[in-house]
Amino acid sequence: MMRIAALQMQAICGNVSANLARIEQAAKDAAEDGADLLIAPELALTGYGAGDKIASLAEGADGGQIKRLQAISKANAIAIVAGFAERDREHVYNSAAFVCGDAAPAIYRKSHLYGDYERALFTPEVPGNCIVQIAGLKLGILICYDVEFPENVRRLALAGAQIIVVPTALPAGPSGDFIAAYMIQVRAFENQIFVAYVNHARKDERFVFAGLSRIAAPDGSLIAASDDSKEHLLFADIDRHIFAASIDNNPYLKDLKRT
Repeated sequence: MMRIAALQMQAICGNVSANLARIEQAAKDAAEDGADLLIAPELALTGYGAGDKIASLAEGADGGQIKRLQAISKANAIAIVAGFAERDREHVYNSAAFVCGDAAPAIYRKSHLYGDYERALFTPEVPGNCIVQIAGLKLGILICYDVEFPENVRRLALAGAQIIVVPTALPAGPSGDFIAAYMIQVRAFENQIFVAYVNHARKDERFVFAGLSRIAAPDGSLIAASDDSKEHLLFADIDRHIFAASIDNNPYLKDLKRT
């Protein structure tokens, strides 16, 4: 079993130090509550709405920002997934890092950029799998808009992922409400996996966020959820044995492989 903590976080645009400090406090709180993993939102380190500042704040996966995240992970004995702006030579990617102490970070780059804002700032990556092992489970990573394409989730599930974490920056509004209310649970059910969808809180310089972070189980139920846009630290226990009946009764992946 794995215990995860989801930080619905109000990031400060352009202030990486402040955002890392907020993640550090959440890591301490989550570790004290027995969590194995802390998840922070999309571009949590820079703030999603930092705009043109993102290019100057972007760092490589071996840069000081990820090293600091590793130090926070090690000091609190908790793995962390957090969104950051990754620079690789002339390219800047909307990325998420999985860090676990001194181990080399695993980096996922967003493949489906949303809207003109993201397309002006980032290079899209070719869709691919980023899967790591933690607490006996295989964990896959997507970012925000990626999860709205069922092919991305199905690809990870077919590759063996049992839980998919999704740092996001879901905006407030009817479409955001629909995604949070229905789509995340459907993605979990149709693949018989857990999906942890972790959003920003309140608003930043450019965007108003829906909040509504949630963790969905293989049977489509919510095992943790925010019903507002305030800052929260949500907890959920990931235990596939509890949902064995759902997995047995809805063998979508097994039957897909038979066709």
